[in-house]
Amino acid sequence: MRRLRERLARDPERGSASAWAAVTTIAMFLFVGIAVDFGGQLHAQQQARDVATQAARAGGQQINAPQAIRGQGVTAQPGDAYSAAASYLAGSGVSGSVQVAGARVIVDTSATYNTKFLSIIGINTLPATGHAEARIARAVGGVEQ
Repeated sequence: MRRLRERLARDPERGSASAWAAVTTIAMFLFVGIAVDFGGQLHAQQQARDVATQAARAGGQQINAPQAIRGQGVTAQPGDAYSAAASYLAGSGVSGSVQVAGARVIVDTSATYNTKFLSIIGINTLPATGHAEARIARAVGGVEQ
């Protein structure tokens, strides 16, 4: 015990690097955790947007063919467009809603990302949403009519 006191008397800052290292380690762990969880949320957001886009595309391919062939304009076949978009959503594992309005198919999706590190401080999930709209248009010679 006496040797410890003598050593501390000669070097009063002995052991201060250990406290600094502990605080720095905790801070770095927190920063890495935030980066991992927000990166995961970004990935979930991209997936939700991609699913919304693909579902809208699938619905937008269901056109009222007889009307379009006669040159009377292009609109979605409402029941088929809704079914195609909803079917794509159901197979993707992402929840969402589908609307068909004339020549537009609108899809909104929502998902959640389960956090890995932020759950330590009570944030267990982060939201991710997507929105897409497919508009059916007639084009002749590369020009929309």
